[in-house]
Amino acid sequence: MPKKNIGEEIAKARENKGLSQRQLANAIGISNAEISKIESGEREIPNPKLFRKISKVIGLNYNDMMEMVGLGGKLTPLNPFIKKHYENLKGEELDYEWMLFRSSVKRNDDMIESLNEELASNKLSEEEKDSALETIQDLEYQNVTNKLILGILDENRLKEAKKNAKNKDVFK
Repeated sequence: MPKKNIGEEIAKARENKGLSQRQLANAIGISNAEISKIESGEREIPNPKLFRKISKVIGLNYNDMMEMVGLGGKLTPLNPFIKKHYENLKGEELDYEWMLFRSSVKRNDDMIESLNEELASNKLSEEEKDSALETIQDLEYQNVTNKLILGILDENRLKEAKKNAKNKDVFK
């Protein structure tokens, strides 16, 4: 999977919104020159707080932006260390991690549902709505990673179960 260029993605999304570099810069409170450096690739990894501001204005997913510059925790072919760690778990440690990730996905899903209900109630201020939407976005992103890791853990648990079943047959 080729790594996306964050500057190009920002420029494309900005143009799709019909904004000039100057308009985007003014909207997020930085200089036009800084936007130019980000889009040209001269500034490869902007401050994450700046990404949050940019994402709100141009509609790019904040977590996807973080992943593009290697700051996200999402499990990808570019992050084999996370995958290797979970592939090597065995026994009680494997079961414990599986339980933690299942619980985390459930907790995130419950929170997402609750936040969506709050948004639907139309009782939130604009600032609260923005915060709720950011939280939903972050929780959904976490769940993508959590579910990928759960898949790895599920495979390990299945391998262990098959191995244990074979060992029991040997001793009959």
